[in-house]
Amino acid sequence: MANKIRVVCTAAALVPLALLAACGSSGTATTAASPSSAASASPSTGVSLTETGSTLMFPLFGAWQTAYNTDVTDVTITTAGTGSGTGIADAATGITTIGASDAYLSAANVSQYPGLMNIPLTVAALMVNYNLPGVKAPLKLNGSVLAKIYTGKIKTWNDPAIKALNAGVTLPALKITALHRADSSGSTFLITSYLNAQDPADWPTADVNTTVSWPSGAKQAAETGSGGMVTGCQGIKGCIAYIGISYLAKTTAAKLGTASLANKAGKFTQPTSKTINTALAGFSGSTPPNGSQSLINTSVPKGYPIINYEYAVVKKTQSGAAVAAALKAFLKWTINTGSSSTFLAPVGFEPLPSNVKTIAENQIASISG
Repeated sequence: MANKIRVVCTAAALVPLALLAACGSSGTATTAASPSSAASASPSTGVSLTETGSTLMFPLFGAWQTAYNTDVTDVTITTAGTGSGTGIADAATGITTIGASDAYLSAANVSQYPGLMNIPLTVAALMVNYNLPGVKAPLKLNGSVLAKIYTGKIKTWNDPAIKALNAGVTLPALKITALHRADSSGSTFLITSYLNAQDPADWPTADVNTTVSWPSGAKQAAETGSGGMVTGCQGIKGCIAYIGISYLAKTTAAKLGTASLANKAGKFTQPTSKTINTALAGFSGSTPPNGSQSLINTSVPKGYPIINYEYAVVKKTQSGAAVAAALKAFLKWTINTGSSSTFLAPVGFEPLPSNVKTIAENQIASISG
């Protein structure tokens, strides 16, 4: 397995946009909106909230940070794109206040840290991208083909299994280089969940996690962070990669293709606002009170198969009343003012359904100091 490299890209309150660009963010400008009056009236004074975690969510957290720090001057928020696994670990051990994660807490996390919660904040999606010059139409791929690519059973783009899904498309005899994340990543959790859901024989449940031992049979490369996946795939003809939708502008600029993925109904869909919300509608009614739910492999024919809640992983009991009050005010703001199209549209995220928003509000209300 590739060595893990931790790269921390912190967006400080004064220059978040420049730092976001340095970390390979979506590069899409967002307009700061004023927080709600409830958040503005935060009872805390001189409190610092820190966040580490998901690079998929990092561009959104940077936009939230800019707007919130501008209006609520007695609360300082700093963010860092470190990967979901590090975000969860940092929140669990008290290194940071918030761990941003594309993955919900595992049973092992909950057992080891019983006071840890994952609070849904928004809805995202994961793309499968590729570098195939000359191939114009979006390729159709499913979990079985992807599992065979990542295990090395499929080694070239003109393999019969890929050709069978893409009738009429001239596929090059390029060798496939399968990119994966070097850091502990929620995106890795999402893609491996999809592979397992569609082809458990080639991708067993044991290989679903934020960090996995990648099979040695495939030609592969490891990259750190979502931005690293974009630039890595851009530089390798024949590459395939999994990248969060908040990096759509960057994958487009890099001329990477975006695959149409098969869902459980056997239909192929692109990651769009409509297909994400169509898939979400099939899951959200059964979201449990703790917010932990897989949204992978929808059976709704027009739904996109790799979507997820983006979580704030926090301790239910904070270090003091002032920190708890500031944290609650900020999290309430994210799912209200922060869920407007001003913030979500530039990164391709969707707001929580009303019932899931209520679940999040109940979790936020339970935080104490």
